[in-house]
Amino acid sequence: MIDPFGRTVDYLRVSVTDRCDFRCAYCMSEDMSFLPKNEVLSLEEIDRLCGSFIELGVRKLRITGGEPLVRRNVMWLFQQLGRHLDSGTLDELTVTTNGSQLVRHAADLYACGVRRINVSLDTLNADKFLAITRWGKFDRVMAGIDAAREAGLAVKINAVALRDFNEDEFDQMLTWCGENDLDMTLIEAMPMGDIGQNRADQHLALSEVKKTLAEKWTLLPSDHATGGPATYVTIKETGRRLGFITPLSHNFCESCNRVRLTCTGTLFMCLGQDDAADLRTPLREHGDDETLKQAILEAISRKPKGHDFIIDRDVDSPAVARHMSVTGG
Repeated sequence: MIDPFGRTVDYLRVSVTDRCDFRCAYCMSEDMSFLPKNEVLSLEEIDRLCGSFIELGVRKLRITGGEPLVRRNVMWLFQQLGRHLDSGTLDELTVTTNGSQLVRHAADLYACGVRRINVSLDTLNADKFLAITRWGKFDRVMAGIDAAREAGLAVKINAVALRDFNEDEFDQMLTWCGENDLDMTLIEAMPMGDIGQNRADQHLALSEVKKTLAEKWTLLPSDHATGGPATYVTIKETGRRLGFITPLSHNFCESCNRVRLTCTGTLFMCLGQDDAADLRTPLREHGDDETLKQAILEAISRKPKGHDFIIDRDVDSPAVARHMSVTGG
């Protein structure tokens, strides 16, 4: 699949649910309204959709949510998708999770062919963790990370950089990651969805963070790439990688190889744009996959050059109305 700007699209992020057992303050409001179950694709439908994307050239799948591991029977989907790893038509199957369900699922994920996961964790302070997640249990996430490592999964910590919240913790988090063989990625908060406060109050440019970290740590250039938007350095003192995802301070759209499928069958060609394609209708109305594949290819032909994320203290409304949990991380 080639988009209008010559970029090969070979990476699909699939949200299997908009529901989550946390209410992270930068991601969603505390009183969320979730989709009726009859609007959500069945796991069998998601499997069929993923199969069509793989036949069209997708080589990497990331399962997201909401929190994907709260979806009932979701391990069945991982088992089904694992067959594409066995056949060689898929290079990698990964998952982004808040860690709350890993004690229960880590070993099964490994058995299905998952070899690395991303765990969203913005602080190592239990009180601050509760404040930012609203409903999260810190000890449960820590136990989940331990379970993932014991199962053989490589764990990368994803931390959203938030001004006046965790900017004083990055040194501690890098030390902890080094001690526990974890890589880490810092992410700028994205202006998606109404969260009840001005995004400018949260925004912390990672260019500032990187400059501060370089005063203590030796940041070695790295050509490491995972297919996602992060650029990496290696921390000389720990030997672990540190990634930076900078949708605002340094747009990464020129190399975008990704599209995102929601749990309703809506395909977003860009995280930061509203244009989308309905894949649920051709999926349900046609028994053959050719009509579905044509709908996918038509959508790819509309993939935009990039997003228009801007955080401005004078603008209260988000750049995109939908919450991050709708599209998937």
